[in-house]
Amino acid sequence: MFSVMRRKNRIVAAVLLLSLIGSVAGCGASSAEKQVDMTEANSGGPEIAENGEYNVPLQIPSVLADQIGYKTDSVKTVILHGKKIPKTFSVKELGTKEEKYTGDVVKTVYNNETEEYTGIGYFTDLKEEGNYYVSADIIGESYSFSISEDAYADLFNEACKKYYINRCGTSLSEEYAGENAHSACHTTPAHMQEHPETEIDVTGGWHMDEQADRDTTVGCKVAENLLLAFEMNETAFTDEAGIPESGNEIPDILDEVRYEIEWLMKMQDAKTGGEYGAALTDSSGGGDVMTYPVMVTPVSMEATINFASVLAKFSYIYQKYDGGFATTCLKAADRAWSCYFNNQKAQDNTAVFKAAAELYRATGNKGYEAVLEDYFNRENFGQIFNTDDNIMIGSVTYLSTSQTVDVKRCEYLMKLLMERSEDIAQKAGQSAYLVTKTSGENFSALLEDMRCLTITDHIIYNHEYTTIIENHAHFLMGMNPGAVNYVTDTTERTYVDDAGVGILNDPQADALLVFMLSVLEQNREE
Repeated sequence: MFSVMRRKNRIVAAVLLLSLIGSVAGCGASSAEKQVDMTEANSGGPEIAENGEYNVPLQIPSVLADQIGYKTDSVKTVILHGKKIPKTFSVKELGTKEEKYTGDVVKTVYNNETEEYTGIGYFTDLKEEGNYYVSADIIGESYSFSISEDAYADLFNEACKKYYINRCGTSLSEEYAGENAHSACHTTPAHMQEHPETEIDVTGGWHMDEQADRDTTVGCKVAENLLLAFEMNETAFTDEAGIPESGNEIPDILDEVRYEIEWLMKMQDAKTGGEYGAALTDSSGGGDVMTYPVMVTPVSMEATINFASVLAKFSYIYQKYDGGFATTCLKAADRAWSCYFNNQKAQDNTAVFKAAAELYRATGNKGYEAVLEDYFNRENFGQIFNTDDNIMIGSVTYLSTSQTVDVKRCEYLMKLLMERSEDIAQKAGQSAYLVTKTSGENFSALLEDMRCLTITDHIIYNHEYTTIIENHAHFLMGMNPGAVNYVTDTTERTYVDDAGVGILNDPQADALLVFMLSVLEQNREE
């Protein structure tokens, strides 16, 4: 999680690893609340505990839907699972229970691992806006959901605005932050970890966890994903997100990233150009997390090269909004690049490739191009393209540059990107839940797959890819084996019930979610 603003009145040691957002508010009493859990029905009923009391199993629907909802014109799917699957399903209006659509259950398969059947229902032709639930004989009903042209608009805005809510060093007013409003935090000078007598101003940036720590490498990667999402799907981002900078004729996501960039620049060592690793809060003295003293860790080469990369990317994108500040960022990126090469070699970290691509695009300098050439000429380049984010993201930057490039190399990179995307599409198509990965609570691999597909979808629009991306959104919002909405805490069953953190409360996962939703919002705008 990374929302810490409401902890002042709620910190309890036993719940520090839980989300600090409010309790679940049901979205409506669907008949799914009354259904019998298939696990209970097939096991002979409730178990009797040692004290003689009944342990009633948690009732989880066997009809799985996206609890946030479906876009009016999208491909709408529902997953059914259980010991026996019916041949048909129906979609009913919430409240009136009037049947609005009936469809066939298709692609029914048996899963040996879970010892159950799964099937898929499509109700794409139901386009009437409203609130619904899915009902099926034998296995029951789903949680409720909506159908709306703007199904993801509020969620997308909330995901983007999460970074404003977690700004450090400034006061947040109720007008923009609501119940997360607070006075300015961590405004006193920080101290160097290795030289505590040395004070340094590192106010600003985003809180990254419940301790209100700020990590430069993580911050660089989050900002990078937000900037890349903006590049891929610019029209999805508005100047109306509801932050203080709204209305300044600069997309709010860039305003937000600038806030982090300004902090990252404060974390650059004035003498060497290296980037300090983190600004960590010190809780040893007790008190309120919002007033903990801050210690700055030493320069990190990992942070330094990632700083060079994201500052160059920001400079390139931001040039048309504020040329002076963009140039300042580019100079800071070049200083960090020099610092890195004064201490390490290009082959020590693949982030060098990504930074070289960003700096080459921004400047056209042949020195950066030479570093790219060194990587391109490696025998295992195709292999690491598929396994290393730095190589893949750097390659995308190379493909998008207006500087002189090798056309054949671009064709090769496009081939690698398409092959990776096709592999992702194939994995999703073979899954009973229409996604690349269904197990585990960490969705980073799944979200990274969707980033790759979103990039490819931007370069070469493919309706199938858009549908796959949307199916992954459905999965994260309830169309998964546990019927859990892992994104928000406002629907009938969420990560709070599952003792989880929630994607919106993890800055890195949230940035990837913004990336994934941006293509869906872009399509809505178009």
